[in-house]
Amino acid sequence: MNFDIKEFNELLSAIHFFYGYDFTDYSEASLMRRIDHFMTSRKIDKLTLLGRMLAKDERYFAEFVLEMSVTVTTMFRDPAFYKSLRENVTKRLATYPFIKIWIAGCATGQEVYSLAILLEEENLLNRSVIYATDINQRSLQIAKEGVYAIDGLKEYTVNYQKAGGTRAFSEYYKAMHNHVMFDKSLRQNIVFSPHNLAVDQSFNEFQLIICRNVLIYFKQSLQNKVFDLFYESLCPFGFLGLGNKESLLFSDKKKHFEEIDRKEKIFMKK
Repeated sequence: MNFDIKEFNELLSAIHFFYGYDFTDYSEASLMRRIDHFMTSRKIDKLTLLGRMLAKDERYFAEFVLEMSVTVTTMFRDPAFYKSLRENVTKRLATYPFIKIWIAGCATGQEVYSLAILLEEENLLNRSVIYATDINQRSLQIAKEGVYAIDGLKEYTVNYQKAGGTRAFSEYYKAMHNHVMFDKSLRQNIVFSPHNLAVDQSFNEFQLIICRNVLIYFKQSLQNKVFDLFYESLCPFGFLGLGNKESLLFSDKKKHFEEIDRKEKIFMKK
């Protein structure tokens, strides 16, 4: 579907006005694809009609937000990243009496449990709090439950081993028919909460912030805004982990960070 740019921008402005969700700095190509899919699946042929439906029905808008957010994730995604965290970051984290970590854009939570497992194996989970946030309320609910399809278990196990796991991965979950449930002990130190990187502010000071494969969907201006947010939210010498296609290279805050692992995109606030 070809969108009229004027109508497209008017739709984004209306969403911001009625609900406070700001999509104006998201990548246009990615956002258009998602809106097109949303409209096609509901047999809506005009942006103006979509705008009217979103404005008058909050539940319909909630469905819209769910489809605009990215929910693709897996346990120990990019295992080398977690191995680098284990080797380059956990020793510094161990020097703090209490560790606060923010996983921004946590999707359905697999990467949150991955980090909890890593911290447990480094004897740090009992004095850590992981704040896991996302714009997508349905994804957050899945993350809170910690129940996932058993189909992904083979991939999860291989990733865990590549990430430097020190135990049997089966210690961390129980199999139930076609699903696995991750151990409640991992969830005790996790706080799941909604947070919109485009408009919400800092809410704590952290020793580690992880935001992987989220910023690629933002324009440079919004990326800079989020990097400012992360900079404000990190303690001195705190760590920032990004996705493998993301970079501080064009950020205003680049000079305030030191590269810890260039390949795995791990940085430390100077």
